[in-house]
Amino acid sequence: MPALRRVMTATAAAAGALALGLTGTTAQATTPLNYAALGDSYSAASGVLPVDLSSPLCLRSTANYPHVLASRTGARLTDVTCGAAQTKDFTASQYPGVAPQANAVTADTDLVTLTIGGNDNGTFINAILSCGTAGVLTGGKGSPCKDKYGTSFDDAIDANTYPALKQALGSVRAKAPGARVAVLGYPWITPATADPDCFVKLPIASGDVPYLHAMQAHLNAVVRRAAEEAGATYVDFAQASAGHDACQAVGTRWIEPLLFGRNIVPVHPNALGEQRMAERTMTVLGLG
Repeated sequence: MPALRRVMTATAAAAGALALGLTGTTAQATTPLNYAALGDSYSAASGVLPVDLSSPLCLRSTANYPHVLASRTGARLTDVTCGAAQTKDFTASQYPGVAPQANAVTADTDLVTLTIGGNDNGTFINAILSCGTAGVLTGGKGSPCKDKYGTSFDDAIDANTYPALKQALGSVRAKAPGARVAVLGYPWITPATADPDCFVKLPIASGDVPYLHAMQAHLNAVVRRAAEEAGATYVDFAQASAGHDACQAVGTRWIEPLLFGRNIVPVHPNALGEQRMAERTMTVLGLG
């Protein structure tokens, strides 16, 4: 398998370079990994400046975690991440002139990273907007979103998102069977329990904060399951992103809040979040 041979060659080159007293950076520069970055707005870093003008419809940032990872490892990056991407956009065009994301993966690809699934069924956008609206109407009291929607978000994740994830990841694996594929979980958007000081930034009722937190945990568990069944590596952020949710202060939070945030796209990772996502992925994959 060409990609696997390339990884083995890169590993051998690194070992040889270290034996000669050279740095890891020099070894990687000799045989850079072919790296394809796929995924949705959490991979594209939608809302983080500067914007990649090569594909303005995708609202992709050149400060996203794929660019950070490629810069630190010397990998040769092909970045097709795109805001609002769903699993179907791996095999079909998301916008006119935007090719299916899986087209970026070839037999020579060594590394693939991605986040995907959060936009299927409108999971994130519907949940955040619906719960935010309900929270405003109740003044932050009770659990109006949970009372109205119950298990509907979770049911859609199981019935629709999971099989779609399996199909999308299968399409990636078929294109590059020898590549390492890393599927990143979504960093926490909300804290585990309500923070009364956060309501002005994230207007979700106190009883709905743990409801949304549990829904995100369920989505990540399904993403993990699909990744592992596809032979991919799951990059878990459950512990790493704890205490860095949208309710935290600037400089601590990885995710911007719904209101009064610093990104042009709310409820998405900021530049610090993207940097930490890159670092965590490199650690899990043993890169760097």
